[in-house]
Amino acid sequence: MSQELMYLKPNVVIEPLIDSWYAWTHLVSPATAAMNIVKRHMEIMDSYLQNPAAHVQAVANPRMLGGPFMDLKEERAPEVKALRERTLQERADMFELAKAIRELNTMLQTHAKGYSLESLYSKVPDVLKGFVELHYDLNNNPSFRFFESLLYKSKYYDPAAQSIALWITDNDHRPFVLSTPRLEEPHVLRLPVPFSHPGIDKLAMMKRSPRSLEHIRQLLEITPDQEPLFRQLFTTTPHPAYNRYTGDKIRMRYFGHACILVETKEVSVLLDPLISYYGYHSSIEHFSDVDLPDVIDYAVITHNHQDHILFETLLPLRHKIRNLIVPRTRGGRLEDPALKLMLNQIGFNNVVELDEMETITFEDAAITGLPFTGEHCDLNIQSKLCYHVQIGAFSLLFMADSRIMEPALYQHIHRETGDVDVIFLGMECDGAPLSWLYGPLMPRKLPRDQDGSRRLAGSDCAKGMALVDIFNPAEMYVYAMGQEPWLEFISSIKYTDESNPIVQSNRLIERCREKGIIAERLFGEKEILYEKQEQFILNK
Repeated sequence: MSQELMYLKPNVVIEPLIDSWYAWTHLVSPATAAMNIVKRHMEIMDSYLQNPAAHVQAVANPRMLGGPFMDLKEERAPEVKALRERTLQERADMFELAKAIRELNTMLQTHAKGYSLESLYSKVPDVLKGFVELHYDLNNNPSFRFFESLLYKSKYYDPAAQSIALWITDNDHRPFVLSTPRLEEPHVLRLPVPFSHPGIDKLAMMKRSPRSLEHIRQLLEITPDQEPLFRQLFTTTPHPAYNRYTGDKIRMRYFGHACILVETKEVSVLLDPLISYYGYHSSIEHFSDVDLPDVIDYAVITHNHQDHILFETLLPLRHKIRNLIVPRTRGGRLEDPALKLMLNQIGFNNVVELDEMETITFEDAAITGLPFTGEHCDLNIQSKLCYHVQIGAFSLLFMADSRIMEPALYQHIHRETGDVDVIFLGMECDGAPLSWLYGPLMPRKLPRDQDGSRRLAGSDCAKGMALVDIFNPAEMYVYAMGQEPWLEFISSIKYTDESNPIVQSNRLIERCREKGIIAERLFGEKEILYEKQEQFILNK
């Protein structure tokens, strides 16, 4: 193979997979992975195999977008059957783990009646012995927690289930990630490498730093049969160079959804890095990875949902990120896996946990983690933070998908932060029901009315205005709406002008403008320059 220096093409997708399904956080943590394999993957595959035509019909209906239907033609049924059989064989340990978790729930509900739990440890299923601690809450309700770090050291965490798929794309369309596995395709190169593999970093670096194909071929152990497809991923044409920001102001760049890059000439902060990563022509103006700095000082995650922490973006950025900030989690609860543990397992060795009202300071700036409510279906989820970013005397408040259910919480926060200059708030105020995301983890199926009342919902106009009235910003931006086309395969969202989140956010924008506040719903891309010591100088 030639020693000529090559670049990775700008439109090469690096898609992470687990068991041939799109990789997201609930497929990495062993306990949540086991439940999703059994209660999501197997049930969807069984449903498809029973009636492939019904799935084809369902995915053609826009109203069914995001539902449990495979976006595969009927003739792919033999491949799905083979995937199902392979899953049963290769992931037998995970079926064992899921069964034990269900049995443990049943045992506690049957035998834990408020008396000492010590005698019940003998009734814990054998495969969970030593991996769980039994406990009551203060209302005498029994439950358990995992020693999650030990589960990662057990047979239930298997990096061999991980792989990456590489291909060249020219559009945003992909099947919805939670319901459609990634079958073999002639134009897709599948590499059986774990997410921690250093070859992923070296491959991603080739977007800007050319290497010989022989070097990367050996690192990724490309076989002779794979070489023709592998060579198609590279070019001798250099990518546009990144022009580092060297001005004296604060530059804010909106990359779509909840992804914001805040830069000064000294430091860069990237929040919720979900990026339209691939350089191809689009009718929507947007920043891509070419607009990211060579070094990202702080990448910041607000919460553990697949539209805010995305391995497909994070893995290619791993070599750039100096510090990855995540909410602190130590509960060991099935529904709330620890992000730091998870990210350490997949090759991030620079993860910093931040607690509520805890601050990281650097240069003339600081990042403070703030508590937020809502968007988690009333589950006891602690791996979530909003962020107050202070640079000089200028401050930005990133509220993610907060639902302002009790304004007093934010009044308490305001006493610590004071007024802010800019607020970013998610307003996907309808949200999917609890079962859409957390259903596979539930011991019992909720009644439909309960399920529908507990939603993955952000703020509406009234709740957003409560936030504005407390923090008195000069600017208010609605973001994290899932509108950009490159989000559809993750969010399954398609709005119309009559959609409630659009109506509610329009009302909020109008009310803010009536109060003299700059307000806008962000879409595609946006760049704003701010003075460090003054309000702002340029909004374009």
